[in-house]
Amino acid sequence: MSGGINVTAPSISVNISRVQSADSDVPLPRYETEGAAGMDVFANFGSARLRGGVTLMPGERKLIPTGFRLAIPRGFEVQVRPRSGLALKRGLTVANAPGTIDSDYRGQVGVILINLGRETFDINHGDRIAQIVLAPVSRMEWVETDHLDETERGAGGFGSTGISRRKVE
Repeated sequence: MSGGINVTAPSISVNISRVQSADSDVPLPRYETEGAAGMDVFANFGSARLRGGVTLMPGERKLIPTGFRLAIPRGFEVQVRPRSGLALKRGLTVANAPGTIDSDYRGQVGVILINLGRETFDINHGDRIAQIVLAPVSRMEWVETDHLDETERGAGGFGSTGISRRKVE
């Protein structure tokens, strides 16, 4: 035994289908490595008009089609997240990260990309543009009250805990 913990997470079946206009040569989302938490998502412009892709100017955002639809089991969501390499190297990220695909949505999955970089960025047909992660969802039930418990932080908002490491007892 190597000393590491070997845990295999349960696999959850999620139905997927291509939209009618999708190019079947573009892969459906897939894990690129054995230990990947997210599946890579590919741009699928489908139509010949956009087959060449799109260009994102600095500060511009666009909805990028993926060519697929999902039937996510109730009690789960699929989160759309940026690809770290694109974010670091090019400033390309998911505008509403993480984006949520609800279990009752059945339309084409789209990725809202924004270019936070200083240069234009071309998104080509078949490019890996984001990643998706299946996540469980808990529903809240409000309990209205006139009193909340006290904490050390209290009502301290943005930046109230500082930026340097502090000792927590």
